[in-house]
Order: sequence, then structure tokens, then C-alpha cells
Amino acid sequence: MRVYYLLFEFLFLFLLPVPGNSGIISELQKYYCKRRSGRCALIGCLPKEEQIGRCALSGRKCCQKKK
Repeated sequence: MRVYYLLFEFLFLFLLPVPGNSGIISELQKYYCKRRSGRCALIGCLPKEEQIGRCALSGRKCCQKKK
């Protein structure tokens, strides 16, 4: 029974974001941005693009060409 508690704690610490490196959540957001034919912009989208989401928790934007 104690093994389950240890595994739960390890899983919790593994999924916890670390400052400066947001870990799994940011990687998933980047993946979905690329999947939707977008690009990750550091500051903002270009004039001929629209924001379709986020690439990271730190504020990077996922941009796609306007249709």
C-alpha cells in the first residue's frame, strides 16, 4: 500500500511545472500549435496573422495566417 503513495507523489512531482521550464504543459501546447499549422511567436503575431492559442505558460502566442 505504501508503494502506491510513493508512486502518486512521484507522479505529482513529475507533472509539477518548474519555473523557467514549464515542462509537459508547454510541450503539449507547442505540439498542438504546430499541429494546427501555427507558429510560436515570442512577442506577438505579425499583421497578416491571427492568434489561435498559446505556446507556453509564459506568454508565447500561437499564430496562424489569416484565412
